[in-house]
Amino acid sequence: MSAREAMRKSLLGATLLAVAAAVGVAIVAYTFEHTAPQIRENEREVLLATLNEVLPANEYDNALVDDAITVTDPEMLGTTQPVTVYRAFRGGEPVAALFTSVAPDGYSGEIRLLVGVRADGRLSGVRVLAHKETPGLGDPIEIRRSDWITSFDGRALGDPPLERWKVRRDGGVFDQFTGATITPRAVVKAVRNTLIYFERHREELFAQ
Repeated sequence: MSAREAMRKSLLGATLLAVAAAVGVAIVAYTFEHTAPQIRENEREVLLATLNEVLPANEYDNALVDDAITVTDPEMLGTTQPVTVYRAFRGGEPVAALFTSVAPDGYSGEIRLLVGVRADGRLSGVRVLAHKETPGLGDPIEIRRSDWITSFDGRALGDPPLERWKVRRDGGVFDQFTGATITPRAVVKAVRNTLIYFERHREELFAQ
């Protein structure tokens, strides 16, 4: 094979690769453009379903997913990053604020929470959004593993008294897990601190 023929084949191969790459990019772009809206809608539905676990949909009439603000308080909300708060209203009146708070001191790192606080300061519910706790020890904080997380339902500052917002081992009213105290201790503290934040900023949170 002559040098000219070798070069021609090399150029042809490079051209075919370039065409294949361009077609691949076009297919990916087309797929993304046509599936992105559905993906966003699916994500929205999952988020709304999670929010409705701590606040039933029949208790508010606004677009909960869209009515969100961000607040920052590393001490009370557990992170230096802005925390999203979803605000629920009914007939224009405040119903609840749903905080994406963080328990920074879990056994294996941060525990991300959804904490629903009604306008009167009582908890509508708490759910764990993400964690890295040890399976079989710390994961009973998940609703699918146990009903421990429901022990917060209806609680408020003063119920129990502030000094008893602890696990039983520390003199509080909340159960700990066999062989795992750090995880529930972190969650109880984070929920209590979220309630304190809400009490301090109630009017600002619901300001229209």
